[in-house]
Amino acid sequence: MSNSSWKTLSQIRLIPGAMSDLFAQVSSSGRITLADQYGLMAALLEEELAEQERASIDRLLYALKRGRLKVVREISAK
Repeated sequence: MSNSSWKTLSQIRLIPGAMSDLFAQVSSSGRITLADQYGLMAALLEEELAEQERASIDRLLYALKRGRLKVVREISAK
């Protein structure tokens, strides 16, 4: 990853409380959008991620691994 790419990613910040909304939306729709993916990246870059948020991310990644979520190339869910 180039230095400028890393700098851009490190500037992404998760809106407080957004992880629970993201988890609920992805879980109910069964789809993960580009915006959801960026939200997950932002969450993973947070140094002070709450244990509950980390557990939510783990559950989403597990669902992706098991094929329970569909990755879609859309900005947001419809």
